Amino acid sequence: MNAQERQTLLLSADLLEGYESFLCGRFRRERQKFRDLALRGQHPHTLVIGCCDSRVTPEEIFDAEPGEIFDARNVANLVPPHSSNNYHHGSWAAIDYAVSNLRVSQIVVLGHARCGGVRAFLERYAGNSVPDKEDYIGNWISILAKAASGIAPPPAAFDEAYADRLARESVKQGLVNLRTFEKVVAAEKAGSLTLHGAFFRIEDASLFALEETSGEFLQILPSAHRGAIARPRF
Repeated sequence: MNAQERQTLLLSADLLEGYESFLCGRFRRERQKFRDLALRGQHPHTLVIGCCDSRVTPEEIFDAEPGEIFDARNVANLVPPHSSNNYHHGSWAAIDYAVSNLRVSQIVVLGHARCGGVRAFLERYAGNSVPDKEDYIGNWISILAKAASGIAPPPAAFDEAYADRLARESVKQGLVNLRTFEKVVAAEKAGSLTLHGAFFRIEDASLFALEETSGEFLQILPSAHRGAIARPRF
């Protein structure tokens, strides 16, 4: 077995090809940047609480460089309510580290259309039944019940429009839950931290930001978006 065959047993051909492309492309162009990041550590300006969905990558959406965004991704980009018993400690460990140690200047809760976690909640539970303790996905997405209670009851059959509405409502609830953590509240009050909600539509890459005073999601850079859509593809 040659070296290439041995490597393919360790990582798939797709991943190996991707890594090779990275080495020959971005790493070669930005080698000094990676060295500096290793020596100086990370100093991201933003914590993005996003979804695990492979189609919604914060670094791509915001064209961010390495070291600029601290990711906390989970199923359905949920922010659990804070509790003193350290429940959902994984999520809160990431938030606490971003606020207390990295001192990010903003947190963005980034929801998206056609979310599988939201669909699973609506199809399997809809907040009407208690998932088994071994049902990790069910227990996690049950957090959506609070957001669902703030809008119309879920329809009997799955409805994409309702699912997107719930996904947006969940972003709002995520900001509410962030403000149950005293360190977030203190940093926001001091003016060193701002909280934002956003929603990404996969099919056309449109981005909407939450205006908390009105509760509306407003499209960001609509002119640039129209130009990108109209531009011919090569």
